[in-house]
Amino acid sequence: MISLDFSLAVSLYILFFLIVALATWAHFNKKEKERSLTLDQKFIWFCNICTYTYVNSKEETLSVCPRCGSYNKR
Repeated sequence: MISLDFSLAVSLYILFFLIVALATWAHFNKKEKERSLTLDQKFIWFCNICTYTYVNSKEETLSVCPRCGSYNKR
């Protein structure tokens, strides 16, 4: 039979818990990186006056440039 000291058993239990926690964190961190932020092309606007490219997800046909204040049409 294998003799196991109490302090060794506690150390092995903590080590096992840390390995499981690290593996779980790595798994969810990998999933989060795979699910990177993407932006649909319909939200990207280009100002015809000041040539500023900006994101506006509220408007669909007419948008106001945040830099120069001119109106832009889709």
